[in-house]
Amino acid sequence: MSTISIKSAEDIAGMRIAGRLGSEVLDYITPFVKAGVTTGELDRLCHEYMTNVQGSIPAPLNYCPPGYTPYPKAICTSVNDVICHGIPGDKVLKNGDVVNLDITVIKDGYHGDNSRMFFIGEPSILAKRLSEITYECMWLGIQQVKPGNHLGDIGHAIQQHAEKAGYSVVREFCGHGIGKVFHEEPQILHYGRPGTLDELKPGMIFTIEPMINAGRREIREMNDGWTIKTKDRSLSAQWEHMILVTETGYEVLTLSAGSPPPPAFITNAGSILAKS
Repeated sequence: MSTISIKSAEDIAGMRIAGRLGSEVLDYITPFVKAGVTTGELDRLCHEYMTNVQGSIPAPLNYCPPGYTPYPKAICTSVNDVICHGIPGDKVLKNGDVVNLDITVIKDGYHGDNSRMFFIGEPSILAKRLSEITYECMWLGIQQVKPGNHLGDIGHAIQQHAEKAGYSVVREFCGHGIGKVFHEEPQILHYGRPGTLDELKPGMIFTIEPMINAGRREIREMNDGWTIKTKDRSLSAQWEHMILVTETGYEVLTLSAGSPPPPAFITNAGSILAKS
């Protein structure tokens, strides 16, 4: 079993602020995500909003885990068959595209990490359904978060829902513990068996961020060393929230005025702040 940090009251207060700010960047950028904009322009706007308005730091910029080159931009923009870590640049978004914007800010040393899907113009029926099922997968995983449950319960709930819909779950990338460190223990797998892996305890904070493919789950890495695409070129979708394990259930830390509401089947998801 992994060594998972239990956050102090001070840490949790800091993470609430960082989480809200991360979500507010997505609120801010939403009206700009439309046909004709480049992913590089979205990155520029987010970067300026973080630094000039929020006084936060874009966590991905120059982030360099072992074996990687430094990530060159402030956000990740993953379009269509890009699963994750798409680097913003000259790509122009066009009608029918789907894009995931993954935002992580650092505020007073604490990380706030979240992502949302966006449609450019009118999405295909497939793209809309894939995004909806992936959103439901994330929330079904969140619903498993409470003391005494296990990490495997989260992965199982996500995998069951995705595969029942005929989709596949990416295995190579997962959610993660987070705090003053961007990525820490535990790994949050989006597949698994109930009752397995670490037991959830109050004070744990981690992301749930399922990556769901319309086709097969296999991936391919691009030459830039970061961008990950579906091997069969099928569409991929991802949603992400940052979650605190409370004494009675969970609290979603990455919520703001513009956050999409939970699916109707999530009861008492509450003011969208906490659930018990």
